[in-house]
Amino acid sequence: MSLFRTLHHVCIVVQDIDRTVAHYESLGLGPWLDYPPLDQYTDLDVPSRGAFLGMRYKFCDIDNIQIQLAQPPADDGPQRRFLDAKGEGVFHLGFTVADCDAAEAEGRALGLDVLMRGRRPDRSGFTYFDNAADAGVILEIRKARA
Repeated sequence: MSLFRTLHHVCIVVQDIDRTVAHYESLGLGPWLDYPPLDQYTDLDVPSRGAFLGMRYKFCDIDNIQIQLAQPPADDGPQRRFLDAKGEGVFHLGFTVADCDAAEAEGRALGLDVLMRGRRPDRSGFTYFDNAADAGVILEIRKARA
């Protein structure tokens, strides 16, 4: 079975998260919640720890999917490079998996390189695959906390 079967969210990188949330709320899309603190990831392999920890995320659950907004800090990181090069837009699609470690291994076996990854002590977390050049968007696998 494919890793990429259960779409959980679409993540949009934005310049000003508060302005974007206000716009969406004016259209009736909300409520928007703050993503839990990123320092919960104890096993972290990212291009820049400072850029990762400086990210601001908000999310909104609608009937069939979650929408995430991500505002990167000025620090160099994948989301900042995306925003500077392309402007605001879809950064990644996030897919739910039962086991992050097994799913990451399956992705690697498919020839996907890992862009960044993080795990909490219970092994929930995320892996972003570096496939945007081939697919137009980064694909992420994720498992929520138990």
